[in-house]
Amino acid sequence: MSDQITISLPDGSTRKFPKGSTSLDVATSISEGLARNVLASRVNGEVWDAFRPINEDSSIQLLTWNDEDGKSTMWHSSAHLMAEALESLYPGIKFGIGPPIDNGFYYDVDFGDQEFDSENLEVLENKMLELAREKNEYERKDVSKADAVKYFEEKGDEYKLELIEGLEDGQITFYTQGDFTDLCKGPHIPNTGFIKAVKILNVAGAYWRGDETRKQLTRLYGVSFPKQKELKEHLEILEQAKLRDHRKLGKELELFTFSEKVGKGLPLWLPKGAVLRERLENFMRKAQVKAGYDPVVSPHIGGKELYVTSGHYEKYGKDSFQPIETPAEDEEFLLKPMNCPHHCEIYKSRPRSYKDLPIRYAEFGTVYRYEQSGELHGLTRVRGFTQDDAHIFCAQDQVKAEFAKVIDLVLHVFSALGFGDFTAQVSLRDPNDPDKYIGQDDLWDRAEKEIQEVADEKGLDTVVEYGEAAFYGPKLDFMVKDALGRKWQLGTIQVDYNLPQRFELEYVGSDNQKHRPVMIHRAPFGSMERFIAILIENSAGNFPLWLAPDQVAILPISEKYHAYARDLHIKLQEADISGFMDERDEKIGKKIRDAEVKKVPFMLIVGEKEADNGNVSVRQHGEGDLGSMKTAEFIQFFTDKVSELIG
Repeated sequence: MSDQITISLPDGSTRKFPKGSTSLDVATSISEGLARNVLASRVNGEVWDAFRPINEDSSIQLLTWNDEDGKSTMWHSSAHLMAEALESLYPGIKFGIGPPIDNGFYYDVDFGDQEFDSENLEVLENKMLELAREKNEYERKDVSKADAVKYFEEKGDEYKLELIEGLEDGQITFYTQGDFTDLCKGPHIPNTGFIKAVKILNVAGAYWRGDETRKQLTRLYGVSFPKQKELKEHLEILEQAKLRDHRKLGKELELFTFSEKVGKGLPLWLPKGAVLRERLENFMRKAQVKAGYDPVVSPHIGGKELYVTSGHYEKYGKDSFQPIETPAEDEEFLLKPMNCPHHCEIYKSRPRSYKDLPIRYAEFGTVYRYEQSGELHGLTRVRGFTQDDAHIFCAQDQVKAEFAKVIDLVLHVFSALGFGDFTAQVSLRDPNDPDKYIGQDDLWDRAEKEIQEVADEKGLDTVVEYGEAAFYGPKLDFMVKDALGRKWQLGTIQVDYNLPQRFELEYVGSDNQKHRPVMIHRAPFGSMERFIAILIENSAGNFPLWLAPDQVAILPISEKYHAYARDLHIKLQEADISGFMDERDEKIGKKIRDAEVKKVPFMLIVGEKEADNGNVSVRQHGEGDLGSMKTAEFIQFFTDKVSELIG
């Protein structure tokens, strides 16, 4: 048996190494400088410790701070470093989970009778840096279940013992750095010395395993960097992001609110927010009519059996509101978690022919999911949200053409709203967890192939993510960043061979035989709530002119010109230009400043000269004075501006 292995690198080259060599050995063979920067590696598609021995022919990619998986590995290791620092400062504490997240890491901690508050953050940060300078290696060790249980029983950590319950021999690994040992599958960076700058960002509460009936732990959020300069830049970005936070701007711009009496995660749309939503919906409705969609409306609830048939009850039951019982015996309803089962029943309402296909049903349908309270976040994660949902029922040979048309629609939406920075993500099955999905493998294979082919034909620069598919089919997800750089799924398109089978959907083909249609699920906005949240943050509340709830503010210099201002307001309304008239007894300078703060696109100032000549003095938000215009001239100017944006 050969004691040599072949390592394939991303550039197509191969190198021979002794069996048991590590990714760091590979990096060192290329350059000492590279080796000093390697945080982890991807071995045959799986992220590994850079110091983990490789015992068979493998393809590897070396990961540094410039790679997403490199960052994630360092943040995971930083969570362990924070836990080590906490344990040294607060002996006897217990730990839940400590994963990396999009912008840093967190660890859930049970401090017992000891107190931890924000005054302790700097002490914790300094302790982390002190331990980091020791350059302790992260050591990986395979552990039997019996030994793992014994270790945490002696330590008295019931949280780790509970995590071990679901594991078997051969699945359990410990990682140790310095004096801290943790249950963890890794991967980790070579040693703590890579961590040069840390910041504990936030302290919050989190129920153990997301269960509100369990103990609430303390969740400490942090971030780390290989250079102090990068931390400083990141903190500056966070300060800017606070100014763009959709929760802050939503309140200031009077768009939406929440009420404890109405319920957590259930937004209330205020008049200006309702106008914003209505404009977005009208924009989409117009585009859908052009694309051949028919509107439908379905109820907010459905019989439990509907969702049992679709599979939603099995897959979403734990995350849904519990069944609603009626006075009738054994009759149960659910708040709908998805619109698609309802649309399947609409399709079944009469016989279908191949001549009817494709059938495209569109609905702005509100759905409900019981998100854990600790996961709720403004409009981005709520319990009730409206989807710009549509379902296309088509023949097999129509799938790719229909999918391509939906991509065009999503790109049209993103272009009109200034979402240029997005990632097209091909979301596929998790090959290691087949129980998450329904349906036959050959149909999944076909759907996944079709999505990738159409995305390639459209020239989309895609990334592939395994495990992100819907339970009934693969997806093309459009991922957009918020003000903090976190990625959120907005638009989504899904190919589904499974629900048509479960609902026994049919059409009569040209051969006079019965056939099964294919179903395409699509939502260019995704969730209206999440879409508006990201729109607020990306635009800092400076909405595109056509979308702004108040497009103009009419500012009379004094009460003498209120009558002229009211006539002007009526003319603008007739031209479908929305806004308000500021009749307050304030100086014009304050009125202008207040309109600027409200981010009103245009301010129309009227005084004696304007009233005498039928003019308006025009100021543009962020641009300043545009001069005097006739009212008709301004209306045309406004209309042309809108046409430039949405055609």
